[in-house]
Amino acid sequence: MLTVAYCRVSTEEQADEGFSINGQADRLRAYAELHDLGPVTVIEDPGRSGKDLLRPGLQQLLAMVEAGHVANVLVWRLDRLSRNLGDLILLADTFGQVGVPLHSFTEKLDLSSATGRMFYNILGSFAQFYREQLSENVRMGTQQAAKQGRWMNRPKTGYDLINGQLIPNADAERVRQVFRLRADGLSHREIEDRTGIKYSTAIAILKSRIYLGEVLHNGTWYPGIHEAIITPAEYEAAHRGRVPGRRRGRDLLSGRVRCGLCGKLMAVEILGDRRCLYRCWHRGTGCGQPQRTNKGLHRAVVLALRLLGRDEGLQEAIRRQLSGVPRREAGGPSRGGRKHPGEALGALSERRRRLLELYYREQITGELFAEEERRLADQIEAIRAAASEDRERDSVAASVSVQFEALAAAIRDLDISNVWAAATEAERRVIVDEMVEYVTVFPDHLEVKVAGAPRINVTLQEVGLKVSENGGVGEGT
Repeated sequence: MLTVAYCRVSTEEQADEGFSINGQADRLRAYAELHDLGPVTVIEDPGRSGKDLLRPGLQQLLAMVEAGHVANVLVWRLDRLSRNLGDLILLADTFGQVGVPLHSFTEKLDLSSATGRMFYNILGSFAQFYREQLSENVRMGTQQAAKQGRWMNRPKTGYDLINGQLIPNADAERVRQVFRLRADGLSHREIEDRTGIKYSTAIAILKSRIYLGEVLHNGTWYPGIHEAIITPAEYEAAHRGRVPGRRRGRDLLSGRVRCGLCGKLMAVEILGDRRCLYRCWHRGTGCGQPQRTNKGLHRAVVLALRLLGRDEGLQEAIRRQLSGVPRREAGGPSRGGRKHPGEALGALSERRRRLLELYYREQITGELFAEEERRLADQIEAIRAAASEDRERDSVAASVSVQFEALAAAIRDLDISNVWAAATEAERRVIVDEMVEYVTVFPDHLEVKVAGAPRINVTLQEVGLKVSENGGVGEGT
């Protein structure tokens, strides 16, 4: 077992203090002889800064300690080991765990004594304070930088970090292409094939608002000072109509077709003749839902939109359905024959006033007054709650009616059949994303849910589909 003296000095310290490594070693040998620590092996780190632990001599010392070859460690001053208090405490703790005493000539530190351990704990407190204060300063600095619009991390794909500011580079055009391809409905794998940007990187690019000119700090995006690579419209187009965690296929209705029998989303299946079919995940394992061609479902969507815009009878029926039981006029009777809340509350308040008069005249006992007061308070609270529910129900009904009227007005003068026929695949996808919530498939009919309107029933015959007698593909000619 060895007594090791660790000596370090930087070139600047050697010149300024005039105290060399040899001088440190001589005094540590004298210290070892005085305390009967045996012969001393000297490990040196000449001309090395104490800002970190990445020093050859120190790493050699740590390896010897971990191997069990060291009995004592001697230093001239604690800052010879490190000028970082956190690193200093880490080293002292490392030595203590393996039972190697640390001796400091200047501080007279000996961790084998109670005084030395107390001093060690004091240093540990200072080290913790230093680390926490430094962490607070860093957090405050990064938050302030984020609020000023500055990016504090490594630059993202498409940017270079120059003098602390993000500058678009040659990859910026590929980033724009990623957003355009995603808006066109391509999968992440297809985007990788087209752009050469890895699958995982493409996902990260699409999720990041840094390309809109924003910066992120602690989950919050702030306006940045760097140049945006894409526009808000391009960002929205790449994310339109997607549910997190749900894969989006190439078909327009992928992720929007449900099985009416078991409620599951239906999967897209491409046959050898390139026909696209929607198939229930449970088909053949308890669900008898036939497969349906995507073309038939597309025709159902177009028919539903056309009916909403042109069929006045359907529009009126929808208005009646949305209104439900007609909302009462102001001051009129409420639902179910109940009194108007204002009248009921007025009557209860009058009863409460009379009850209080009886109590003041000592015509009823305190117990009876308290019992009746509680009962009246419960009735008042129930009426107020019911009135609040009525107001909320009326508000929701009014909002849905407004949405429907806006939708009907938007497509009333639109020849949706011709628009659909002339539209590109990307334009059709926009129509579906903006107007269609989902299509539910039943063995004998379809239901199309258009945003802002109730479900619309579509017969199979109306869209060229047929009822399948053998449970196969329900498709017309």
